[in-house]
Amino acid sequence: MDQYFSNRPNVVSDPKTLVSTLRGHRLTFTTDNGVFSKNDIDFGSRVLIETFREPELAGPLLDVGCGYGPISLALAASFTNREIYGVDINERALFLAKNNEKQNKIENVIFRESDILSNVSEERFAAIVTNPPIRAGKQVVHQIFEASKQALLPQGEFWVVIQKKQGAPSAKKKLEELFTTVEVVHKEKGYFILFAK
Repeated sequence: MDQYFSNRPNVVSDPKTLVSTLRGHRLTFTTDNGVFSKNDIDFGSRVLIETFREPELAGPLLDVGCGYGPISLALAASFTNREIYGVDINERALFLAKNNEKQNKIENVIFRESDILSNVSEERFAAIVTNPPIRAGKQVVHQIFEASKQALLPQGEFWVVIQKKQGAPSAKKKLEELFTTVEVVHKEKGYFILFAK
């Protein structure tokens, strides 16, 4: 099956609808073949959504690898005074994300097709969150870390969820090369939430 991190997944469309409560907001999502975690909100994404703390710093938030939009839309519903950007390379995922934005009547989110952060290079963010595409390989994940560091406002925050068995310790080591402060702020069922500033 074509990977969810490709630009145009070459799989037959078979949409389905999920209803999920995230940060206390009941949200409806249309998902499909060829996108990450079609059948339910990924557990790592859920843990990241619930653990994330709004930064004190003013400015927009960014979700890298937004898929069909659960993290972006949960944050947008929670922090209505901020703009939330969601970026992904997957055209089908972005089509769904924009549809999910409309069906949940959320107006403070901007979805863009982007290879990593290439299409938000003019913006600077108070916080960036990501559930990175581990199957795309360590090099891609580290490129997301590096690009995110450059895209943050001074004192901006970076949040990432990674399973221990999929490389959380090496991810932490990479973040320590880029950021002054790196912490494991939460662990749940093998998933690590890493915070960097």
